[in-house]
Amino acid sequence: MQTALKLLTFGVLACAVAAPAKADDYPTKPIRIISDSAPGGAVDVTFRMVMDRVGTLLGQQIVPVDEPGASGAVAAHAAAEAVPDGYTLFAPAISLFIALPGKAENLPLILPRDFLPVGSLVDQPMFICASTASGLKTLPDLIARAKAHPGELSFAATGIGRITHLTGLLLEQRAGITLQVVPYTGGPAAALTDVMGGRVPLIIEGYSGLAGAIQAHRLNVLAVAARKRLPDFPNLPTVGETLPGFAAGGWQGVVAPLKTPAAAIAKFNAALNKALAEPDLAQKLAKRGAYVSPMSPGETNDFVNAQQVQWKPVIDAFEASVNK
Repeated sequence: MQTALKLLTFGVLACAVAAPAKADDYPTKPIRIISDSAPGGAVDVTFRMVMDRVGTLLGQQIVPVDEPGASGAVAAHAAAEAVPDGYTLFAPAISLFIALPGKAENLPLILPRDFLPVGSLVDQPMFICASTASGLKTLPDLIARAKAHPGELSFAATGIGRITHLTGLLLEQRAGITLQVVPYTGGPAAALTDVMGGRVPLIIEGYSGLAGAIQAHRLNVLAVAARKRLPDFPNLPTVGETLPGFAAGGWQGVVAPLKTPAAAIAKFNAALNKALAEPDLAQKLAKRGAYVSPMSPGETNDFVNAQQVQWKPVIDAFEASVNK
């Protein structure tokens, strides 16, 4: 009995000693990262560009797993149910944290109630553009016309409750104007066709979805909702130059299932931030309208919470108007 007890005690101590070594060795196998983006889409491509480099730094393959559907709830559920060992992570967009309540089951997500923060990838500021047929050349032009003709101007957005739609709602609130949203599904392609054809005068979208049309001069770019002028667009005014403090954009981050080891989160975060610090990768991402935004896990948590506070009045006002 004493011999058995000694063996048991030795086994427990051995496991206790071995545990840190296993954490130090992380990762020892490929890491799956679940996303709600569609394969081949702008968000998916940006994500893969970053994760290819992170995988190299960690010495293991990172396997993207696309689980689109139900406004992100499918991916969130799959990630939440995964074994919390650091080998399954989740890459949500900001829209999963500022989703309209009731739009999909278990959304919006809340940190750290639903997931543990890991890190941040990129910000994608929203561009406000007009069809050439509209004659609108600047954001003040848009605001002046909208005030003179309330409710007559419409803007294309990729889905109700997504960041493109919410940016339009924020513009209405801050500028004191009324616009009409025209929602599209399946990305900005169909929306662009209608805007370039003059059927819808405005579109709000990230640069990657508008790049071809902008470069071909098929759109008038009015402003970008970044906090400061973008290096690649030095002559393009920010929305904040007309409406101080205005900023809106897409965001990609990484979170982990609850109870994921802190050591695994810290190691992944370090590799992610090291990748984002590489000038070549940052430059390639900027050309797609995605600007690196490295954060610690704590900073990621604070950022998401701040975004939820910022967008709550917009979401509340929209729900109130719908429920009238």
